[in-house]
Amino acid sequence: MPYAHQPVLLAEVVRYLEPQPGEIFVDATVGGGGHSFAIVPHLLPGGRLLGLDRDAEAVQAAKERLAPFGEAVEIIEGNFKDLDVILASRGIGGVDGLLLDLGVSSYQLDNPERGFSYQHEAPLDMRMGRNGDLTAATLVNTWPEERLAQIIWEYGEERWARRIAACIVAARQREPITTTTRLVEIIKAAIPARARRSGHHPAKRTFQALRIAINGELDALKTVMAKLEQILNPGGRVGVISFHSLEDRIVKNAFQLLSGRCTCPPDLPVCICGRRRVLEPITHKPVTPSTAEIAANPRARSARLRVARRVLKEKDGE
Repeated sequence: MPYAHQPVLLAEVVRYLEPQPGEIFVDATVGGGGHSFAIVPHLLPGGRLLGLDRDAEAVQAAKERLAPFGEAVEIIEGNFKDLDVILASRGIGGVDGLLLDLGVSSYQLDNPERGFSYQHEAPLDMRMGRNGDLTAATLVNTWPEERLAQIIWEYGEERWARRIAACIVAARQREPITTTTRLVEIIKAAIPARARRSGHHPAKRTFQALRIAINGELDALKTVMAKLEQILNPGGRVGVISFHSLEDRIVKNAFQLLSGRCTCPPDLPVCICGRRRVLEPITHKPVTPSTAEIAANPRARSARLRVARRVLKEKDGE
């Protein structure tokens, strides 16, 4: 199927990240290139954009979409947790803008063969990069029950995590679980009927949890947040679009930590925590989609954009 993905909060990303001629930007989750297509014209003349994605199909789609910008754009297959290494390999000491659009893309959800959706019959896969060894099928058929329950609870915030994990283990003992529809049937059977009748699709939280675990999404986000000081040039902006509370909490906490807010007990006469001011918030609360955008793209409903600016002139002081 053709690669199609509608970028969320597009106008807001350009507004708050403020790309300028001659700057270096990274779209670390380039997808089909929608955000990048809007950003690159603001970087010209003299600017440069690196687009990064774990999904080889997204990389190819972005190359085609952004081809008109020629050498001003480079598209790379890779994981944003390795962004510092990728930049160093290209002789880039720091960037002026960084965008992370987290989660799974519409293309990945809508392409049945990728196995991300609980609404399509497909092999259990869920890998964002197909060169990874761990698939959803491997996870549900081999991981211990306690570990399954833990990730479904932690990454899916699913109240029926233990029941679901127990049902998965019981089902796989009869025969391997190999398709999305079979897993959905098991999840539905594990959740009491009264709980299935309201709220989201019964499999939504479990599928989210499995996807996050398979792709190491939260660990990758924590890793790149910890590298912001070395990645961003002075005055550089970072914007992160998250789609659930687990992601947003990591971004919020990282921005607070790097803002230099003292964490010492209030009764201490002097600060001893040693916090330094590396970032200042540009958005003091998450930016959310307009009513019009949600009407045009319902998947944008849960999007949250946080933006901050690097303020330190030197890495060891103001």
